[in-house]
Amino acid sequence: MRFLKPPFLLVELLRKQKLSKTIFKVITRSEWSEALAAGVFSGSQVDLDDGYIHFSTAEQLAETLAKHFAGQPDLVLLTVGAAALGDELKWEPSRGGQLFPHLYGVLDCNAVAVDQDLELDDNGVHILPGA
Repeated sequence: MRFLKPPFLLVELLRKQKLSKTIFKVITRSEWSEALAAGVFSGSQVDLDDGYIHFSTAEQLAETLAKHFAGQPDLVLLTVGAAALGDELKWEPSRGGQLFPHLYGVLDCNAVAVDQDLELDDNGVHILPGA
């Protein structure tokens, strides 16, 4: 592995990225209702299978929706400040080598800044907020 920057600088860059990012989680409306009742979201089935809760950045969100949730109704988009998740949030390489946020723990519902329904357009594509 060849580093473009010394490893300690990469760690610092990731720490700064974590503190400044808003991240997103897509879940079903029923999962969100259950989480609100419990006060925490422990993860969807794929999260439980993988051992962490999958999140996406704003830049990754459209591709995540298209790849994993295409045409699926009754979804909720959770907006979370990455810094609120502390050290349990890890940035790890995934699709195409991009760094994705993964939460190794439960998501406290109080950490969710915004929850909003994701609507589908006439072609079955999710309409992103602000689009």
